[in-house]
Amino acid sequence: MNSVNVAETQNFSLTISEIAPDKSISHRSVMFAMLAKGTSEIRNFLRAEDTLNSLEIVKNLGAKVFDDGEVITISSDGIKEPFEILDCGNSGTGMRLFCGLLSSTKGHFVLTGDKYLRSRPMKRVTTPLREIGANFDGRDDANLAPLSIRGSSLKSFEYKSKIASAQVKSCMILAALRADGLCTYTEPELSRDHTERILKGMGADIEVDGLKTTISPMKDLLSPLIIKIPADPSSAFFFAVAAAITPNSDIVLEGVTLNPTRIEAFKALEKMGANITYIMINDKYEPIGDIRVKYASLKAITVENNISWLIDELPALSIAFACAEGTSVVKNAKELRVKESDRINTVVNALNSCKIQTTEYEDGYTVTGGELQASTIDSDGDHRIAMSFIIAGLKCGMKVTDIDCINTSFPNFFEILQKITQVKFNEL
Repeated sequence: MNSVNVAETQNFSLTISEIAPDKSISHRSVMFAMLAKGTSEIRNFLRAEDTLNSLEIVKNLGAKVFDDGEVITISSDGIKEPFEILDCGNSGTGMRLFCGLLSSTKGHFVLTGDKYLRSRPMKRVTTPLREIGANFDGRDDANLAPLSIRGSSLKSFEYKSKIASAQVKSCMILAALRADGLCTYTEPELSRDHTERILKGMGADIEVDGLKTTISPMKDLLSPLIIKIPADPSSAFFFAVAAAITPNSDIVLEGVTLNPTRIEAFKALEKMGANITYIMINDKYEPIGDIRVKYASLKAITVENNISWLIDELPALSIAFACAEGTSVVKNAKELRVKESDRINTVVNALNSCKIQTTEYEDGYTVTGGELQASTIDSDGDHRIAMSFIIAGLKCGMKVTDIDCINTSFPNFFEILQKITQVKFNEL
């Protein structure tokens, strides 16, 4: 287990073009290439542990993959039964989406992951997939990995989800593409929509009407995916918070997806008082542009709507809460409890150790702004907790342990951080 000591920083002005490529889109791009006829080309793929695991799984499923370091090309003549157990590492996205992709594929497939992923709930996808004919086995009645899948014919469905989850929605869309008839998926709140956008761009017959998505089965393979992965706004957001809480600081985050379902955390930071501007550059599969964030005094807000649009950024946003005037409130965020860690409990306990007043609820928490104090924070193997409290260290200094998990999503995080502050690594 490694740890890092982060020094308090002064004001900074920085343009960052090296933000990690988008993790969600990187996962999807290699999976969706297996549904295409011809050769897909993927540029700016995120070379992090989780996404490289997805790429390795695609290889094990029979795809021909060539990687010259800049462009990954993928061609496939159908998903093949693998010789290997398919290791998703730490990625819930990978495991849940592969469940949808493989449930209708002839063959036997076993999905596993690291100790953290093997404790995360999977019934949210295995239950609805079983209802339409999928065959799953696994611990706790296929709630916990390793998961065994025997591909089978799937029935059409009209599924109404009780949670707004892009992972569940994407899983069911992938299953619907090879079901025996028209399928509909309805969610209580619009979740992130990368899957719909990319698959439609490849020629899939998918229609979105408010909260309802209608999917027609594929009549043929899709068109190849030719994509440059934009920068990940979830990763960029750590440095947005850094600028927002450090007086007289200014940062430009280049080449980020400006998809409305992905920049809600930036909108929340705007509501708190941060000075944020967006500059659109292009819009094909995804709207892409630059985001500029300037320091301003922050005030407390309540976050209760569009929670699925900023669920991953809430730990980092909580650092902004801790630096704001007043008490911020997070509601309707029970989904945080089944992420890489129980992020409600982990965030609250970590803020408490930094002498910030909080209150924990089943579906959220409150944070009363104050003076962050230096502490030692255990990330609990959660990359977003680790990076959030490293950013908190810019205000007061901080030691964060169990930081190897950062490599799962943002391998050059420290390279960028060292442009802002002093960083000392420790072997434990």
